[in-house]
Amino acid sequence: MEEVATATKSFNAPETKLHFLDYWRIIRIRKTVILAVFLLVAITTTLVTFILPESFSSTVRIKVEKDVGDVGGLEGRYAQGGFDPYWVQTEFETIQSKLILNQVITNLTLHKKWAEKLKADELPIDLTYGMLKSKIDVRQSRNTSLMEIRVISEDKNEAALIANEIADVYKKTRIRQRLELSRSGIASLAKGLEERDKEVKQMQVDLDEMKEKLRISDVEAQNSFATPTLEPETLRKYENLRVEAQASYAQIQTLYSHLTNLSRVEFRKAVQVASPDPQLGILLEQLASAEQKLDVASQNYGPEHPEVIAGQKLIARITTQVNDRLDGILEGLKAKAASFKATWETLQRAVDDAREKDIQAAKVRRPYFQKKRDLENAQQIRERLQIRVISEDVEAKMPKTSIVEVIDRAEPGIRPVRPNKVVNIFLGVIVGLAVGVGLAFFIEYLDTSVKTIDDVERALQAPVLGVIPQNVGSLLDEGPDSPHAEAYRVLRTNIMFSQKDGKLNTITVVSGGAGEGKSTTIFNLATIFAQNGQRVLIVDSDLRRPSLHKILKVSNSIGLTNYLLKQNTLEEVIQTSPLSTLDFLPSGKLPSSSMGVLSSSQMKELINELKRRYDWVFFDSPPIMGVSDASILSSEVDMVLQVIQYRRYPQPMTIRAKQMIEKVGGNLLGIVLNNISMASDENYYYYSGYYYDYYSKQDDDDGEKPSKGSGKEVAKVEIKPKY
Repeated sequence: MEEVATATKSFNAPETKLHFLDYWRIIRIRKTVILAVFLLVAITTTLVTFILPESFSSTVRIKVEKDVGDVGGLEGRYAQGGFDPYWVQTEFETIQSKLILNQVITNLTLHKKWAEKLKADELPIDLTYGMLKSKIDVRQSRNTSLMEIRVISEDKNEAALIANEIADVYKKTRIRQRLELSRSGIASLAKGLEERDKEVKQMQVDLDEMKEKLRISDVEAQNSFATPTLEPETLRKYENLRVEAQASYAQIQTLYSHLTNLSRVEFRKAVQVASPDPQLGILLEQLASAEQKLDVASQNYGPEHPEVIAGQKLIARITTQVNDRLDGILEGLKAKAASFKATWETLQRAVDDAREKDIQAAKVRRPYFQKKRDLENAQQIRERLQIRVISEDVEAKMPKTSIVEVIDRAEPGIRPVRPNKVVNIFLGVIVGLAVGVGLAFFIEYLDTSVKTIDDVERALQAPVLGVIPQNVGSLLDEGPDSPHAEAYRVLRTNIMFSQKDGKLNTITVVSGGAGEGKSTTIFNLATIFAQNGQRVLIVDSDLRRPSLHKILKVSNSIGLTNYLLKQNTLEEVIQTSPLSTLDFLPSGKLPSSSMGVLSSSQMKELINELKRRYDWVFFDSPPIMGVSDASILSSEVDMVLQVIQYRRYPQPMTIRAKQMIEKVGGNLLGIVLNNISMASDENYYYYSGYYYDYYSKQDDDDGEKPSKGSGKEVAKVEIKPKY
């Protein structure tokens, strides 16, 4: 027994590795869910698609530009800016604003028309605006500066009408805003001009009074500065000469400074423009001709050729002459600048001396001339303002480019754009399939029950000794050649190989919960052992819910409880079966006073007695998670098999059942995986499905129909007590 326990505990479970076939297995197992969800989504999408009303689309294309006049005003043409995405987006929002759409609603009386369709009173403007805005889509035409206004409506004529009306209202609004801004600007400029006129008139009056008070003549008043007391003509002559000399000096000095900062090549070009020199021009022409000839000679001959060498020498000589001529021009400019400077300084001293004498006299007249300059500045500002007013007035009257131009007017749609039946149904099919598969995998993820042999061996750290298919009945009824019998033969073989000691011949089959097939498993397993010629006894020790007597169709009036309570002998409670090597001990009735009979010394003595009489003794037990009887049996018999039904209970429950077996000292031999669907899970085919196919084909080859007993009927013999 210790060897069996050690083998079980040292079992190494295989690592989990997902394969494509694992995903395919999940799809096959959950195909009902996938198909149901797929059909639900696809059919719902199709129904909704055909139920939804058809909608038509109409699009009007407009060209929108910023406000720019065709002909500029008195100050010239206005420049038009480039593409401005913020301005374009602003216009998108403007078209969908209440400013535009409320006017469209009013013009087309949409609040009344839509109220009639809805069989209601007149709709509020705000509600109508929301409905209209939901039907509008404004976007920029691809790779152009055009705007598209798209309107969708169930009435194709209404869609075209609304789209065209939006374009017209937007165009009129832009033109009206433009005129209002222009008129407002002109009015503001005119008001400013009027104020400037009053200011200039008042300043003129004050200046005339000051002129009369200071006794300034008209000739003196014509100057902008205080007039000296010297003869005006003399002073003017000196001043003109000084100004001319100063200007000439400044011009020559500037030219000289500029030329000296240039390279020789730039100097050649600049001097011909600033101060043309005929001799320099001739030299430059000769230099260009020599360079051209040298270039031709270099292409035709080598660098050592006489013509190339002669050309290089000629260019060098002419270049020297050009540089000498340029140096001469610079020296001439320098001398001329010095002459003009001397003249200017002489005249400046003369004027300064004369003016020095008149400084005191000029101080008296200085306020007048300051006032005069202020008047001149005010007059200039007024004149510029007057020009601006005239310019804006002329600009407002000039023809304008169409800031909003309808390129393509909207027309009623030919085909509905909503719903797109083909696309909707296709998406419904795709989404339904995706949701179905996703839900199947999600359910599989939430399902923590046993699904594969690897799940069992990894979670319980115990080997799987047998895999039992679905819909297995009594092997006494099906016969030894039943396809299902081979699964139990495999289980029997694994048990025999796991039996380290021939004296270990008592087995109980337990399960974590009810309905996992432990009673059927132990009955068929005992039948297989009996069919092999060994003397076998089945003991129905599930005292609370006995079921083996129903499989054998015998009475359960007396049995195990009667023997343990010493009401009957062992020979009186053991019954025979149609199989000569198989005996049966029913549970008997369970009085309320005998709940702990399985833990009694009589039960231990019974097990020892049965071990002596039979080759194998199988004990059926209740679920180990429900009552203590299964734990007691697990501790008293030699070996324990745990039955786990495929996809029934969560793994924590099966793990807990195994822990309870080990806790009471039971020797867990291995696991039996029960109720496997061979049709939906091909992973288990080679465990028992192969034999089913083999025997079915063999029956077909023999010309017989596969029957429940595979051609061998088991006589229904009434079971009587053995003794």
